[in-house]
Amino acid sequence: MLAYIIRRLFAVVVMLLVVTLVTLSIFFLIPKMTGSDPAAMFVGKQADPASIEAIRQKLGLDEPILVQFWHFVSGIFVGRDYTGGGDTIHCAAPCFGYSFRTEQDVWTMLTDAFPVTLSMVLGAAVLWLVLGVSTGVVSALKRGTMIDRAAMITALAGVSLPIFFTAMLSMLVFRTQLGWLKSSYTPITDSFGGWFGGLLLPWVTLAFLYAAMYARLTRATMLEVLGEDYIRTARAKGLPEPVVLGKHAMRSTMTPILTIFGMDLGALVGGAILTETAFSLPGLGQAAFRAVSERDLPLILAVTLITAAAVVIANLVVDLLYAVIDPRVRLA
Repeated sequence: MLAYIIRRLFAVVVMLLVVTLVTLSIFFLIPKMTGSDPAAMFVGKQADPASIEAIRQKLGLDEPILVQFWHFVSGIFVGRDYTGGGDTIHCAAPCFGYSFRTEQDVWTMLTDAFPVTLSMVLGAAVLWLVLGVSTGVVSALKRGTMIDRAAMITALAGVSLPIFFTAMLSMLVFRTQLGWLKSSYTPITDSFGGWFGGLLLPWVTLAFLYAAMYARLTRATMLEVLGEDYIRTARAKGLPEPVVLGKHAMRSTMTPILTIFGMDLGALVGGAILTETAFSLPGLGQAAFRAVSERDLPLILAVTLITAAAVVIANLVVDLLYAVIDPRVRLA
């Protein structure tokens, strides 16, 4: 197990380095090849050539891409100095550079937005996992009944309806018409009630989409597992039905659920753009949307790396949990 974890951690590091190099090339090398200049984006449209050249030297954009890659990666761990135009700016570790638009430290922008995204994603993940899996199990056990049909129709609606539509509809009903919930996000350090009320609708809206997918997947997997020989053997031995379902059937059922849960959770940590934009939440998703709109390359690069890191780490954790949930899986 230890050797497997070490190998996977090494693969995670290599993957993140490759993602960093590719992303740097896309955002800083390809624009030069197509006639665009990242330094000109930083300075602005009214800058003179001398100012653009000074910024190019200060940010190291005149260096080869591999040298830029080394400076960027080392800056994450030990910080980085930007020298040019007679002044030096020290960017403390972890350094992801400075925003082209606000000239603010990108790491500071990320730390401001990350708690919002993490709060939204974790709350929604609990809802969609509990509701989706339980609905899928009940639907599988009540196959062909009105409960099964109602659950699958609701799941089909959840998968089919765009998330911005359900977000607008929920805000219209619960905020505008009924006035039950807050209309803005409040940090949990300021008010727990305000934080909970501001995130309840985003939680439910995001969970409705994912719970529907998990319910359909759980139902299909559970029906397949219930037809396996070892389930029939467990019932023939006289084991109680809750034991058959909970100890035997659910372990196999949870393997594909755990797989997509890790992927979904890792991807959403990088920002649920539509949900955050619809509810005006100042998270990573809205920061990424704003960065793309304004062509703020350092911020786009940082969000891309955080998303990649979250996905590969989530998949590593999922692989380790396989052996815990399903005893047939052994990591060697």
